[in-house]
Amino acid sequence: MKINVLVRYGLVGLLGTIIHFGSLILLVEFANFDPVLGSALGFLLVLVISYILNRTWTFQSKSRDVRQFLIYSIVSLIGLGLNSTIIFISVHLLKWNYIYGQCLVVLVVPVSNYLLNSLWTFRD
Repeated sequence: MKINVLVRYGLVGLLGTIIHFGSLILLVEFANFDPVLGSALGFLLVLVISYILNRTWTFQSKSRDVRQFLIYSIVSLIGLGLNSTIIFISVHLLKWNYIYGQCLVVLVVPVSNYLLNSLWTFRD
């Protein structure tokens, strides 16, 4: 594992996290969305942005293959499933504030997504 790749992945992830949290808060607080739906929509918003940045900057992939985006989307959907499950359990079962649940998401989903993307989506 190259340190530069990990740092770049982390920076892209930080940007994605900021966008995700911002959209989640806007959707829940101002549009009255359920936190599970708001988090899922925020996650999907970040999908395209993070794919482009990870492909071109983090992993510096030369591929413009649609297959690569499809694999990235599958990895992201796995992450979305984890994200939605964690938010649902946090908010609806444990009765936590949705922000706490989203913080837990940030600890779990990026690790699984990095491993899947580095081993599958962007492998050389």
